[in-house]
Amino acid sequence: MTIHAQNRALSLKVDRSACAGHGLCYGAEPEIVDSDDQGYPVVVAEPIPEELRDQLGALVEMCPERALSVELPNSEG
Repeated sequence: MTIHAQNRALSLKVDRSACAGHGLCYGAEPEIVDSDDQGYPVVVAEPIPEELRDQLGALVEMCPERALSVELPNSEG
């Protein structure tokens, strides 16, 4: 999965109701995701810097619970 969005901010979203706290995401990409006191992911790079965007597809796909997703900003505004 390759994420391409020229000149657009991307956000990584965590579905906390789906997350089981495995820690794979923050173990793999600590520049993007950290953990809170309960071991659940917290996005620390918001919006995702352009130099980290190549990692997003693999990060989303590695989540065994499918609790991560990438969102483009709403084009309204």
